[in-house]
Amino acid sequence: MTLTVPAALDAAAERDPTGEAVADGDVRLTWAALRSRVRVFAGFLSSHGVGLGDRVAVCSPNTWHWVVAGLGVLYAGATLVPVSTRFTARETLDVLSRARVSGLVITGRFLGTSRLAALDSLPPLVVRVPVEGVEPPVPGVVEWSDVDGTCDAAAVTPDDVSDILFTSGTTGRSKGAMSAHRQALGVAAAWASCASLSAPDRYLVVNPFFHSFGYKAGILACVLTGATIVPQRVFDVVTTLQLIEQERITVLPGAPTVYQMLLDAPDRSRRDLSTLRLAVTGAATVPASLVARMHSDLGFDTVLTAYGLTEAVVATMSRPTDPLDVIAHFSGLPTAGMEIRLGAHDEILLRGPNVMLGYLDDPAATASAIDPAGWLHTGDVGHLSPDGHLRITDRLKDLYVTGGFNVYPAEVEQVLATHPAIVDSAVVGHPDPRLGEVGRAYIVPRPGVAVSAAEVLAYCKENLANYKVPRSVEFMSALPRNPSGKVLKRLLRDAPPDPASATPTTPVPPQERPHA
Repeated sequence: MTLTVPAALDAAAERDPTGEAVADGDVRLTWAALRSRVRVFAGFLSSHGVGLGDRVAVCSPNTWHWVVAGLGVLYAGATLVPVSTRFTARETLDVLSRARVSGLVITGRFLGTSRLAALDSLPPLVVRVPVEGVEPPVPGVVEWSDVDGTCDAAAVTPDDVSDILFTSGTTGRSKGAMSAHRQALGVAAAWASCASLSAPDRYLVVNPFFHSFGYKAGILACVLTGATIVPQRVFDVVTTLQLIEQERITVLPGAPTVYQMLLDAPDRSRRDLSTLRLAVTGAATVPASLVARMHSDLGFDTVLTAYGLTEAVVATMSRPTDPLDVIAHFSGLPTAGMEIRLGAHDEILLRGPNVMLGYLDDPAATASAIDPAGWLHTGDVGHLSPDGHLRITDRLKDLYVTGGFNVYPAEVEQVLATHPAIVDSAVVGHPDPRLGEVGRAYIVPRPGVAVSAAEVLAYCKENLANYKVPRSVEFMSALPRNPSGKVLKRLLRDAPPDPASATPTTPVPPQERPHA
């Protein structure tokens, strides 16, 4: 296998020069044309002194510009630092400072806000991407249209650092996970193999490019296989349905909520979705009913579940031959040469060639995450079936103890997912003077369907042991999520309950109360 990203791009352009690499609205790039544009961008960086050992950040939504810039950074031999477009200016500046970047590729106005204007300090080289039209010039900032140059691929090695991906910071300050070229391509190849990705595929990349799913299991997987990259700037169900029909999309990975919203879309039946063949999703909660409807109502031939994290990207993935109940309740078998075992409290431990090199400038955090034997401590709780399938139970930090009994929110969320009036849910523990902690369920009702807190709690009582039943319910229009689709439970824990929405349960009968 090709072990550096520049070599992989060269191989793609030589293998199928006229094949369509990127389809983004009016912009259509063949693999030869993509490599040509990447060489221009890499030459531009080189002419400004950016090369081996330097770092360049990219903060822009999913467009063809990101593909060219991201691959161009790597082609020039520099290290790519993707930055979330959802970060505040403070968070962005923190990443740019800690990564000590030499250059920044950043969107101008996006979703009505100028990301560039919000930054009060900039690296030496800045390129502005015209995502929402041309804007007035900014002194010292290079416009995308003025980027020029050319160069051959830099002499990078498989062990050189290819990228630094900062974690979503769900538990505090984000950390920069470093990967080598061989690792970035290794996880992309493993994902592509399990997904049977190939040149005829047209891959709608809804997952942000700044996230490992969109970048490594998206852009790099397509570079390795020749599949067409069809970027979508922001997930919007109407636009997604249009793109599936117009671009003849075959592959559409995403969080479970993406598919649920497609199923609930009023105009879904009027769209031609017949080209869809593969969906890849993953979460602690993927209802079997959702998987079944993805087959029957959305027309996917294959639905796979997977498990990974920024520090390892792809750890497990189901196989097309797995039955529906296995796909719904498990996250597949180890892939990409990964070993898996369960540690204390059933924490999932991973070891393999694609576990990150470490956290940027943070040896203490690295030592805490990766033990001396090379096992990555994920913080996720799981279960392994006799045949090695991994089931994600929860996050260690999400577990709460009520009256001496451990409660895993994912188990409660699995039950809530089967209620016909509930489209999304999250359960978190909150302090309680008598029981220590009690659960609160945050519920997103299905559009147009009425459901009360009493009905939700009654349903839980019918299907769960008493100590697992949440003690209150709060209704929301949407749950707060990070770019990979994971619920930001810390925001729910920190937020005070809405008195108009939160409804306490009836007291627990003494004979049913949990005890130590």
